[in-house]
Amino acid sequence: QVQLVESGGGLVQAGGSLRVSCAASGHHFSSYAVGWFRQAPGKEREFVAAISWNGGNTYYEDSVKGRFTISRDNAKNTVYLQMNSLKPEDTAVYYCGAGGGTPYYRPMSYVYWGQGTQVTISS
Repeated sequence: QVQLVESGGGLVQAGGSLRVSCAASGHHFSSYAVGWFRQAPGKEREFVAAISWNGGNTYYEDSVKGRFTISRDNAKNTVYLQMNSLKPEDTAVYYCGAGGGTPYYRPMSYVYWGQGTQVTISS
C-alpha cells in the first residue's frame, strides 16, 4: 500500500504563490506516476498536472501551464506543485494521486489518493 499526504495549502492573495507537497509512505512510490487534481465546491475533480515515475515527462492543464510546475524527489518520496501567479479560480481542494494507468488526466487512472489540502485565493 501507498499512503499519500498533501500539505502546504492556505490562504493567499491573487498574484501570490504557494507550494503544495505530496508526501508518500509505503513501498515502490518511485514506480508510480503522480498527478495533481483539484476540486471546487459543486464541481468534478479536474486534472491539474502530472509527472512520470522518473520525472522525465510532465503534463499540465492549459489553464495552469506557465504558472504551475510539478516536480518530484524520489529520494524524499515527495512530489511538489509550485503554484505562481495564483488566481481566484484556482481556489479548490488539491489532491495528489499515484498510479500507472492512462490517460494521465483522468482521475480513474490513479489508484492511491491523499485527503487533500485546501488552497484559497482571495481577490
